[in-house]
Amino acid sequence: MTPDLAEERKPAMNVVRFLVKPGREEEFLEAHRRASSQFLGSRRFVMIRTGERSYCVIGEWESLDALIASRDRMIGVLDTFRDTLEEQGPGLGVTDPVSGEVIWEANQA
Repeated sequence: MTPDLAEERKPAMNVVRFLVKPGREEEFLEAHRRASSQFLGSRRFVMIRTGERSYCVIGEWESLDALIASRDRMIGVLDTFRDTLEEQGPGLGVTDPVSGEVIWEANQA
């Protein structure tokens, strides 16, 4: 385990949930494949399937500042596949994003 990340520059994470329209999953996935290297300050992105047509993208960033600096570009990428997504419910729109600094982590080595 690593200690709380209070004294060092903290990395940041963002997590975004998506619900893809029926028959549009390959378009959605391809848009993410094309975009994954476009963000300065990003360390890596992973996508998980959380259910039928339901996905979650998790991004790791060098810092919260790097994540914030990339928000406009992330929205621009979202705009290229927004039509593949379904609304997630009242007040959410087509994405359900959260982000913040990493305050604790555990490594299993």
